[in-house]
Amino acid sequence: MEGLPAQARAYVVCVALLALLCLTPLPDVHTPWWAVALLAALYAGGERLSGAFYPVLLAGAFLLPPPAAALVALPGALLAPVERRPRTVRRVWRAAQLALAVWAAARAHWALGGRDAVVASDFPYALVPGGAAVLAFCLVLTALDGGILALAERVPPRLAWRGLLARSLAPVGVHGLAGLMMAVLWRSPYGPVAALLVLLPMCVSWWAFAQYHRERAAHQATIRALVQAVDIKDGYTRGHSERVGQASLMIARELGMDESRVEVLRFAGILHDVGKLGVPTRLLRKDGPLTPEERRVIELHPEYGHEMVRGISFLGEARAAVLHHHERLDGSGYPYGLKGTQIPESARVVAVADAFDAMTSTRSYSRARPVDVALAELERCAGAQFDPSMVTALVRALGRHGWHPAVTADEPEPPRPRRPVSPRPGARR
Repeated sequence: MEGLPAQARAYVVCVALLALLCLTPLPDVHTPWWAVALLAALYAGGERLSGAFYPVLLAGAFLLPPPAAALVALPGALLAPVERRPRTVRRVWRAAQLALAVWAAARAHWALGGRDAVVASDFPYALVPGGAAVLAFCLVLTALDGGILALAERVPPRLAWRGLLARSLAPVGVHGLAGLMMAVLWRSPYGPVAALLVLLPMCVSWWAFAQYHRERAAHQATIRALVQAVDIKDGYTRGHSERVGQASLMIARELGMDESRVEVLRFAGILHDVGKLGVPTRLLRKDGPLTPEERRVIELHPEYGHEMVRGISFLGEARAAVLHHHERLDGSGYPYGLKGTQIPESARVVAVADAFDAMTSTRSYSRARPVDVALAELERCAGAQFDPSMVTALVRALGRHGWHPAVTADEPEPPRPRRPVSPRPGARR
């Protein structure tokens, strides 16, 4: 469980133990183990192909006793591929979470007489216990997901559960209808073979959805490659982009933005300096002060960056942040000298994150300032250079969570000649 806070580790252990309790067989209840094995195999295959193969899980909740229904999720969740570490912990967490959710769905379905309604193909009454099962499934997933976000990802508790239930109800409701059709056909004279036909249109739609995710993953890989190229070209800013993304994320969460917008602001921070790829390397690494003409060339990097990312549609307002992150509230910034609220909100977030990291990073030509000193400097410049609300949000976020950047600028690299540094935060880099 390395890499997870102690509270998150304890939370995962508690959820796993609770899931084990839910697997206790019910007395005097017959369990068709061949059906459990078949559904578990179907779910495991679907999980490896597309992930979140919920119709099979919900069909299990409609067909099986609660402990047996919970078992359906375990092989697929424990064997599914996991990209992020720690992989074992993530598999255990996913298995326990799904087992609890399916168990709750099956309990709700049985409590409302859903088992008899499925056997008798009693429509529309069968929709009532089916809907209750879907709601129970979503509530458990939402409750557990919010808890892990708060403890492992350090999302503020007031934001951890925001929107999770609303976002899950519609897609899981569709999966629930497919699962209910599977269960009804399974209990019909046509048997399990007919029930499997329900999965065919679902598999087609999942394939299309997987294509979208692969395209998004390709975009993200492109972003990582661009950032790595900037770090190689301008060694003075090694790791700077990732840290600005992290600080932008903290500000956005403190401002109460929803998670989809928080992710966009993180991308904005990561990509804010990508336009430096269009600036001659000799200027980025010049030993000595820049001439006015050279400074004008460097100040073109926001426009270069905007041109590079304008075609990545899912970035949304991040593109405006790339273009305007060097604007200042008093109109003395660049490239267009925008003032106040003329500057997009995303750019005002990234401007504060950028200046904060510039002051707190150790580089070959300057020592890092302590966090409290950097924050005091940001507060001094608030209202003229920076948006005061963004500065206040960063101060509050750091007060709660501290500053633990995932990437540092202290990686070993060949020494470079010393060059002068502007003492102002957010100097025209």
